[in-house]
Amino acid sequence: MALAAVKLDDKYALDSGRIYLSGVQALVRLALMQRRRDERAGLNTAGFISGYRGSPLAGFDQALWHAREFLDRHHLKFQPGLNEDLAATAVWGSQQVGLFPGSKHDGVFAMWYGKGPGVDRSGDVFKHANAAGTARLGGVLLLAGDDHACKSSTLPHQSEYALIDASIPVLNPAGVQDILDLGLYGWALSRYSGCWVGLKSIADTMDSSASVFADPHSVEIVTPADFELPPGGLNIRWPDPPLEQEARLRLWKLPAVQAFARANRLDRIVLDAPQARLGIVTTGKSYLDVRQAFDELGISEADARRLGIRLYKVALSWPLEPEGLRRFADGLDEILVVEEKRPVIEEQAKSALYNLPADRRPIIIGKTDERGAPLLRETTELTVTEIARAIAGRLERFGAAEPRITERLAFLTAEERAAAAHKPAISRTPFFCSGCPHNTSTKVPEGSRAVAGIGCHYMATWMDRRTDTFTQMGGEGVPWIGQAAFTETPHIFANLGDGTYYHSGILAIRAAIAAKVNITYKILFNDAVAMTGGQPVDGPLTVARLTQQMAAEGVERIVVVSDEPEKYAGPAGLSARVTVSHRDALDPIQRELREFRGVSVLIYDQTCAAEKRRRRKRNRYPDPPKRVFINEDVCEGCGDCSTQSNCLSVIPIETEFGRKRAIDQSSCNKDFSCLKGFCPSFVTVHGGSLKKAAPRGAGTIFPVLPDPEIPALARPYGILVTGVGGTGVVTIGALLGMAAHLEGRGVSVLDMTGLAQKGGSVTSHVRLAPTTKDLHATRLSAGGADLLLGCDIAVAGGFESLSRLRKGETRAVVNRHEIITGEFTRNPDFAFPGDRLATDIRDLAGEANADFIDATGIAERLLGDSIGANLFLLGFALQKGWVPLSLEAIEQAIELNGVAVELNKQALLWGRRTAHDRAAVERIAAPRDPGSERLS
Repeated sequence: MALAAVKLDDKYALDSGRIYLSGVQALVRLALMQRRRDERAGLNTAGFISGYRGSPLAGFDQALWHAREFLDRHHLKFQPGLNEDLAATAVWGSQQVGLFPGSKHDGVFAMWYGKGPGVDRSGDVFKHANAAGTARLGGVLLLAGDDHACKSSTLPHQSEYALIDASIPVLNPAGVQDILDLGLYGWALSRYSGCWVGLKSIADTMDSSASVFADPHSVEIVTPADFELPPGGLNIRWPDPPLEQEARLRLWKLPAVQAFARANRLDRIVLDAPQARLGIVTTGKSYLDVRQAFDELGISEADARRLGIRLYKVALSWPLEPEGLRRFADGLDEILVVEEKRPVIEEQAKSALYNLPADRRPIIIGKTDERGAPLLRETTELTVTEIARAIAGRLERFGAAEPRITERLAFLTAEERAAAAHKPAISRTPFFCSGCPHNTSTKVPEGSRAVAGIGCHYMATWMDRRTDTFTQMGGEGVPWIGQAAFTETPHIFANLGDGTYYHSGILAIRAAIAAKVNITYKILFNDAVAMTGGQPVDGPLTVARLTQQMAAEGVERIVVVSDEPEKYAGPAGLSARVTVSHRDALDPIQRELREFRGVSVLIYDQTCAAEKRRRRKRNRYPDPPKRVFINEDVCEGCGDCSTQSNCLSVIPIETEFGRKRAIDQSSCNKDFSCLKGFCPSFVTVHGGSLKKAAPRGAGTIFPVLPDPEIPALARPYGILVTGVGGTGVVTIGALLGMAAHLEGRGVSVLDMTGLAQKGGSVTSHVRLAPTTKDLHATRLSAGGADLLLGCDIAVAGGFESLSRLRKGETRAVVNRHEIITGEFTRNPDFAFPGDRLATDIRDLAGEANADFIDATGIAERLLGDSIGANLFLLGFALQKGWVPLSLEAIEQAIELNGVAVELNKQALLWGRRTAHDRAAVERIAAPRDPGSERLS
């Protein structure tokens, strides 16, 4: 197969054609497309983007920074917001440019982004700005990031109701292609109606990648012919009295939105039947889930017509366009509304169709059936199986449920039950990184307690840190104002990250000062917004400036604690009332501060461990010539080093004398807090560097290797990749996606990362198909995995993974290497349940279908680095004939990725060698002297 000529810059540079990109990258591409579209229309416009990061838009700012060259070329200005509502206010300002002399452009189209809580926070701005309107050649897209299943949030979130409250129309894209298409419609709709336009953003669209067609001019936008604009139009103006804004918004702008949707057929019938009886209305991700439910039930488009099913895909979920809905409903006996969370479309559909004559009014069901019994839940996320069950049940009511549909539903249900029968043997709970400052900074003295907020330190709430309860971003410590007068507890500590402090937390401290409560704010200055990817704080903030701000606010007692206090020995710009100490004195300092009357501040200054690691790789941060080792002959396995450090780089090692401890040099970030105990087994080595095994060339040892047999790709094929955040799991999904794109296949990749930045579980759902139209839902359904690439056995053996295995059919290759969890830091006798996890996987995949290999150990011994372990598993599966992609395409994808190319190619080759002759490779990779290897 001839591979397509692809460059990484295609996603932004290619003017028109097929490109492979993620949902977040599609948003960057969308802004570029709008500028190109305006330019072709003879308009001199510019773009403005502002907002605040958060899942599933956590990486949007990084994508924009990476694309800075393209942004500058297209007059696109990206300015991160200090917080969400100030960013929204700046976007509001972009629509006012044309109201005053001096404008350099015909208009400014704008984009705001923020997580669901940021939508809530910005409600006041949204109401004012939407009432004021948008510029005629401007327009605003509002990206509302929702986390329906609470995978990386403190609460599940649904933003539609907040947007509806601000009278902001809502578009709901169903995938990466929809982001591009509906995004262009959204800006045109905003310009026409004068409304801000919401674009619902969830992980299944933003964290997915796909091969799509991108052309800024492929969308043909129609101006409504059946709607006459009022005198003066609908766009922003000044002066503009509030009551006139209200009347214009309610009486003209929202009807204009519906007219635009009607003229451009944003909502459309995608499946119809001559004698349709059952109608299904759905939107966004749920649309893809419905189509996948049809596939799982064996209902083809021809079957749907024969069964009397009509399917309506809604793009504008609010305000619902009523005329198209009524045409869709004509002749139907029943309408099933499929949407996630609380009903938005269902209530509008009932209202729109209520006044139809009784003989033409269909039954409308969704969250409940016609008897009021629960049907499709409004909590967490809907699954494909749940939707399939509802569809099959409604067909049965019409007498149209055929035996094969019933059998398919029984199969899906059985797959879910089989996985549920395996209780998780272990949980890959997110934890502080090795060497994280919070391992030390979140400790409090005996007899004290602390409260948390938003940030990495939130994880202290599930550790033994006497940290209980939390607040929303910017409310840190403020609940104490409502408690202090009514409790005998005299004082608490409140953890506050530097990013949150700059975002809004300074107001919380100000409130505590005004209330005169006894509280110590521990401001954790780690020099990065670590939880969302290590972005810098959005503004100039230093420890010195922070002390000056706190002193100016009236804080009388300020202490700086650092692992490098000597850097403050000279003129450092600190406030005069500040004292500086080493972090070793943290406990006595906190004991002193809890006796202080009023508000005190402790600034804990230590750079984020993950950020240190990134900077050291780029030679932008000093790497101390010192390493810590543990002498096994002296270690007694007491676990005090884990108690002192709370560090995941202290790992168990089993010896003939029992369990001992070792330092995982590959993950150690040189915090050295493990040395704080009284243990004679520790050895520090100064100078020198780690001795690594020299990479072995697989080609010289096994000169002949048969080409892998590539299976035919006649139907959608599912690959589930599971592992630990930061170990390259997402990379495997990206390589498979790019390889499929190079071959011209249909492909979607969904990265489910959650708190993967903090060592939590991460999975990639990869779906391959002959063409793009053969794929619907990006997430694998129950039993939907043809191949499991288990890069971490703990995640591979969890319910989320097991439920995707097809009993007796799924192939599995799993890394048998045991990566400890945070449980080991608390329980020195914790036993990793590797055998039980392997048994659970074998029970579902089948004994003959599951291979367990110490991929990490083999990669370290043969390649001198564990980085190739995941590619090793991929190579094994490829040689076995379990990956329907060519070796050539995968190798070209590795080259395009551009990171550790030769190492990854060698890892892929060693994996193939292992599949060909496993015993020989394991014999070569076996350590000759385990004891001396550990010592080296």
